[in-house]
Amino acid sequence: MPKLLIIGYVWPEPNSSAAGSRMLQLIEFFIQEKYNITFATTARTTDNMVNLETWGVEIENIKLNDPQFDIFLEDLKPDVVLFDRFMIEEQFGWRVDQICPYAIKILDTEDLHFLRKARHQAYKDIIATENILKNLDLTKREIAAIYRCDLSLIISEPELELLQAEFGIPEAILFYLPFMLKPVSEKQQSALPGFEERKDFISIGNFLHEPNWNAVLFLKEKIWPELRKELPGTKMNIYGAYPSQKVLNLHNPSENFMVHGWADNSAEVMKQARVCLAPIQFGAGLKGKLVEAMQNGTPSVTTMLGSEGISKSGEWNGFISDDVPQFVQKAYNLYSNQQPWNEKQKIGFTIFNTRFNIKLHQQRFQSYLNILRENLEKHREHNFTGQMLKYHFHKSTYFMSRFIEEKNRHKK
Repeated sequence: MPKLLIIGYVWPEPNSSAAGSRMLQLIEFFIQEKYNITFATTARTTDNMVNLETWGVEIENIKLNDPQFDIFLEDLKPDVVLFDRFMIEEQFGWRVDQICPYAIKILDTEDLHFLRKARHQAYKDIIATENILKNLDLTKREIAAIYRCDLSLIISEPELELLQAEFGIPEAILFYLPFMLKPVSEKQQSALPGFEERKDFISIGNFLHEPNWNAVLFLKEKIWPELRKELPGTKMNIYGAYPSQKVLNLHNPSENFMVHGWADNSAEVMKQARVCLAPIQFGAGLKGKLVEAMQNGTPSVTTMLGSEGISKSGEWNGFISDDVPQFVQKAYNLYSNQQPWNEKQKIGFTIFNTRFNIKLHQQRFQSYLNILRENLEKHREHNFTGQMLKYHFHKSTYFMSRFIEEKNRHKK
């Protein structure tokens, strides 16, 4: 059986973030492909992490700048190494190249970190993202990591197009792979609570993720004061893992703005809500909360950026608006009228079942991996930029790591 080594940025927490769900989807794929899987990470364990051993996955705690990792690699001899985000490739990629030069290197970007940072900076400075995108050090680092890998998984088509059009990255080393989810059957759709059985608004997201905190603050300050005037008896329910004190301070029962924090079952709270609100101002990748809203039959109102990569046709399971008064009006209309609510719910099921179909994307990924495995040498020859970046990066990283190793050794 082939061996897969996943080097994780964190332990997967599917109930905390879309990134955690994404990692489990990849693990599920490789289990189906009959891989022996080892998940290694430097991260600390958490109360919310999934028990990977129940999935048949071996786990390993590793350290940065530690020669024991080389021994671990030599013993494991993985056929495929999956890096969870570009920072992990920077830290461990050169060691993989040295010890396991024939292992296929895959980078799961999760989302483009440099794009998220550029949009955040542009939002704060009130300038166009394009003006700073190529000037960030983070952009250069992440693009370099993409080149150094044999394949990078890109979660949204707009990000794929950006990498090709703006940075000229070869199509052969990029692979569009969104969420891989089981379609919602007609039977499952009909079993969900209907318009009259639902109440209140919902917003949900991991508060370690800055765009989620910003969206909730935007709701509190810009959207909810106006929407509450139209629907005075309705609550705005806020859920999310790892809420900081500044998040909890937004809780205000007198304004029906309810901050609940962690949801034991995000699907359950989502399907009880009538409308999901996500006024996302910056970020990247796919917004898991909005995909989950579609999955649970909950129409939503979001921004253009919030809808990015989810609906290719521009259709939505609710409304898309970047204008605050229009956002409020659309949310009110969707919440108050059953016919358009029902119509938008059906659109959401269609988008979900079409765009994130697990069988379709697993088959695509399987086919491309087979091609890559059979043509790895030629594939790498065609990526000369990647070979050049490996050479220079590995030289500098090797000496820096050895210096840190020696420094740590003398501390003991």
